[in-house]
Amino acid sequence: MSPRPYTVLSCSMSMDGFLAAGDRHPLMLSNSADLDRVDEVRAGCDAILVGAETIRADDPRLLVRSAARQERRVAAGASPSPVKVTVTARGALDRNARFLTTGSAEKLVYCPSSAVAAIGRRLGTFATVVDAGQRVTMRGVVEDLHRRGIRRLMVEGGGSVLTQFLTAGLADELQLAVAPVFIGDSRAPRFVGDGRFPWTTGNRADLVAARSVGDVALLRYALSDRFDGTRGEPLAMTSGSAPAPPAPG
Repeated sequence: MSPRPYTVLSCSMSMDGFLAAGDRHPLMLSNSADLDRVDEVRAGCDAILVGAETIRADDPRLLVRSAARQERRVAAGASPSPVKVTVTARGALDRNARFLTTGSAEKLVYCPSSAVAAIGRRLGTFATVVDAGQRVTMRGVVEDLHRRGIRRLMVEGGGSVLTQFLTAGLADELQLAVAPVFIGDSRAPRFVGDGRFPWTTGNRADLVAARSVGDVALLRYALSDRFDGTRGEPLAMTSGSAPAPPAPG
């Protein structure tokens, strides 16, 4: 197996396992303290990856919002925010999407060979379009990111991308924030879709930390033998909250 970055999956979901409303409209499932926690995780990563559908639905900036954290990264020789990465089959990305137009870090768009030329023409200098072969796979993406110097990757969704990382066994840890709300609509996008996952009733994932962040329950799971317990949430069952955050996104 080729080298790949240490990979952290980060997700906020409702108590019934949904990521958004039934009409796909984004919901504020997190709270101010948890948004600040996510900002800290972002600041410690080399790249952030989301699917193209997340860009279309949520229009995220994917920036480190705290000025102090940006300064800390720059002092270490990095860009103020991590490299931004997306994967797409058809390249239906708006040139005005904040993924493309905000931040000074590189933007990488992975797509099939058949779509490279068209996506390159559409995006121009907004992003680097990467030929991911006949079919885009998460394994191919992370191996290429490693070759580009990415050593710690944060994956923020959506459900299809999270499912692919989990079923392929490419996640080293999962940070799952559970909001105290129900969506109650089967049309809504779920945390994960159908698939064969490594963790079953006979092979349970290892819960290494659980704590409250305001009214959100944060669960941290070790998903591989590469799990790095020296970074991220404390490895203890604790309660508490974090300071007020910057704006989301």
